[in-house]
Amino acid sequence: MSAQKDTRHLSPVEQELLRKKAVDMVLTGMKQVQVARLLGVSAWSVSQWCKQVRERGQKSLESKKRGTRTPNILLKPNQEKAIIRTIYQKHPEQEGLPFTLWTREAIQELTQKKYRTFLALRTLSDYLRRWRMTPKVPVAKAYQQKPAVVKKWLEEEYPRIKARAKKEKALIYWGDEMGLRSDHNAGRSFSLKGQTPTVLRTGDRFSCNMISVISNSGKLYFSVFQGSFVIPIYLAFLSRLIRQNKGRKVFLIVDGHSVHRGKAVQSWLKDHIKQIECFFLPGYSPELNPDELLNQEIKSTVFKTKRPREERDLKALLQRKLYQIQKDSTKIRNYFNAPLVRYAAA
Repeated sequence: MSAQKDTRHLSPVEQELLRKKAVDMVLTGMKQVQVARLLGVSAWSVSQWCKQVRERGQKSLESKKRGTRTPNILLKPNQEKAIIRTIYQKHPEQEGLPFTLWTREAIQELTQKKYRTFLALRTLSDYLRRWRMTPKVPVAKAYQQKPAVVKKWLEEEYPRIKARAKKEKALIYWGDEMGLRSDHNAGRSFSLKGQTPTVLRTGDRFSCNMISVISNSGKLYFSVFQGSFVIPIYLAFLSRLIRQNKGRKVFLIVDGHSVHRGKAVQSWLKDHIKQIECFFLPGYSPELNPDELLNQEIKSTVFKTKRPREERDLKALLQRKLYQIQKDSTKIRNYFNAPLVRYAAA
């Protein structure tokens, strides 16, 4: 029995001759299986060649000219640019489309609505490859966020804060608070296909909170506490932050949390205007705060090696992780390389 051979190395002419020879042998009365065995090809291939001849004639066996497949030109260059710009700058809802994400179906409907051009999904995939677009997990953004306010922050307010800090030799820090619960689940575990892995943890629920500030020079200061985030805890942290920076003025950028804006806090800040000033991020814009990336790392890694059995275990785990990050100034600086907070890197 002849072993099946790989015919892909044959030239187009040789492949055509092989197909025609196989069909001719079948037409002389030989069985397809015999022909396949003698020529060293699969019986399925012989069957398909015979079917082609029955349905489309001998010409269907002729070799076709090879070449790079060129996509159908359905969109004009200026239309392509407009579609790309829309995907980058807007959400589907802003274009009146019934989608929340830019899926192929959403882009398909966009091209039909704008240019009365229907693109098959396969064709859209070709366009997306050419545009160097790949599917990514989107960043959540609140509906209440005001783009004009965010733009003003990025183009006017933060550059003004940075210029003042340079002039006054002040240090800029970004601050945030976060809570962590004992039943928090993060990460993945290998398991047999079809079986969900389990993790052992206490049935009790308890929590621990932290407040932290980071700078683009790689500094991290933090405080871990139990109970709610209240004004006395915040003021104690600010006092410590002033002491830890040895006489240099601190510019602290935080969100609009009610504690940050409390009357007692504002009064305290007025009394310490020479040591510290606070500035507020645009509302509903956590993605603009580099300290959020520290929070994300804590939540995704703190329970990788051990799970807490009681409150003091949780506090110790959180403190240990924060001390570990505090020693790694390169890691802290790298938080500022994320696309949405790169504006704060320098």
